Amino acid sequence: MQPRGQTDSDGRVRVEADGSGECSIEFSGEWTLQLAPPDAASLLPADWDSTRRLRLQASDLGAWDSSLILVLLRLADLAEAQGTELDASGLPAGAQRLLALARKVPERSGARREPRRPGLLERTGAKYLQVMAETRARLAFLGELVPALGRLLVGRARFRGSDLALFVQQCGVEALPIVTLISILAGIILAFVGAVQLAMFGVQIYVADAVGIGMLRQMGAMMTAIIMAGRTGAAFAAQLGSMQVNEEVDAFKTLGISPMDFLVLPRMLALVSMVPLLTLYSDLLGILGGMLVGVGLFDITLAQYLNQTRAAVSLAHLGVGLFMSLVFAVIIGLAGCYQGLSSGRSSAAVGDAATRAVVSAIVGIVVADALITLVATELGI
Repeated sequence: MQPRGQTDSDGRVRVEADGSGECSIEFSGEWTLQLAPPDAASLLPADWDSTRRLRLQASDLGAWDSSLILVLLRLADLAEAQGTELDASGLPAGAQRLLALARKVPERSGARREPRRPGLLERTGAKYLQVMAETRARLAFLGELVPALGRLLVGRARFRGSDLALFVQQCGVEALPIVTLISILAGIILAFVGAVQLAMFGVQIYVADAVGIGMLRQMGAMMTAIIMAGRTGAAFAAQLGSMQVNEEVDAFKTLGISPMDFLVLPRMLALVSMVPLLTLYSDLLGILGGMLVGVGLFDITLAQYLNQTRAAVSLAHLGVGLFMSLVFAVIIGLAGCYQGLSSGRSSAAVGDAATRAVVSAIVGIVVADALITLVATELGI
């Protein structure tokens, strides 16, 4: 903004000094934060040192916001520092009230100083306390879930069958398209990478072994779990987080209904029942995807591929994969439900809870996969 030569969309200032110690500053036009306000000191007349009375006025003033108040407050401070009388009666009533309010509450001493950066020891201690608080919260969540599972086993858990059916549909049928696509692509990639290396030794027939064992023991359960973590785990966290924002979880507690029974158990049951079935489906499609590569690109007949796959895979491989899928389902359900119920009460907190649910679920899946693989190898399974 400049004192003169502005368009109607810009703020304008007209300064008049009559030489008798009185100065008038008149504001007009638009004064919003979209335009940078001028420096208040640049608006003062040349004989400011001899000014004894400063009048602030407004004519043809359009839209204004805190940008105008900032300039007025700075002028008032300059006038007070010099002992000049200030007359703001020519300003709009709202501007007068805001200016009086801003001057009534003095700025706290040291408020503009840069905050002190905590030291390494302080940051380490704060992180430790944060981790311990998070650990206690997770253990408390598990402590509430275990009795809920006990009530489920004796038939005393309180939740609606229609909710369970809805979650089963969301976790099962509605997840089939994305599981189909990813599983076929995983089988194709696994077969192509393996066949390229095996063809160098003329034993590309063993691509059927690599795809069959890889899908049944690892890839089927892993890919399905990652898909469900990003799709269903995040959805559960967002749903429960939204219920926290709307205080619906508090309403359940007030009515004597356990959120663990009514909200967590049906989601956990849906995941535990559907993820193993999706894993079996993923195993089959992954083997079919590998068969497309082996039969189509590496001169392996369909009968050879199927016979080699049947000879390579066993129930032990399938059992390891299904056990992994059950563990992964529990991890996804715990991550999604815990993050949702521990969400803050704002829209941003709900988004953060969904993000944390996906991240924690995927990390838990990878760690659990490594541990189960290590144990199975040591046991010779």
